[in-house]
Amino acid sequence: MLDPVVDQPDKVRYPVGDFGLDPEVTTSKRARWLQQMAEMPAGLAAALSGLDDRQLGTPYREGGWTPRQVVHHLADAHMNGFVRFKLALTEDLPPIKTYEETLWAETADGRDAPVEVSVRLLTALHQRWTILLASLSERQFDRAFTHPQRGLMTIDKAIQLYAWHGIHHTAHIAGLRARQGW
Repeated sequence: MLDPVVDQPDKVRYPVGDFGLDPEVTTSKRARWLQQMAEMPAGLAAALSGLDDRQLGTPYREGGWTPRQVVHHLADAHMNGFVRFKLALTEDLPPIKTYEETLWAETADGRDAPVEVSVRLLTALHQRWTILLASLSERQFDRAFTHPQRGLMTIDKAIQLYAWHGIHHTAHIAGLRARQGW
């Protein structure tokens, strides 16, 4: 039997595959991505359900973050994402600032805070985000910000990225649980 950590390290690191941009956005695809974003906090909470402090402190892979750090990273990343969307909607091609996510994961709140804090934050944030996205006109999905590494990111592109991002990190926690038999 294959040990997924040893024999398929990319499957552990990218349990749902690496992010791939779908260049052909349709109304039904957009609706699916928006639904994934809306459902992410509940899926994350389910993946965390019943984990104790020791389990929350176990890295999901060699050199990887713990479930606790993953949850707080999601909150950090999605707060930044929400602000990026708002900037794109209210300014003309605003340049956005990146942040050192690895260093953020090592701050006290990223390393030690209870996961429930970030799950509550993500729940409220995604409720706001869903309201915002549901209000957009077709033309507003073409609004964009400029990312230093990714270049021009329309809201349609960024929706795909953040939908994938939530699923990706939730799968890290679910995969760790499966591998550990939790």
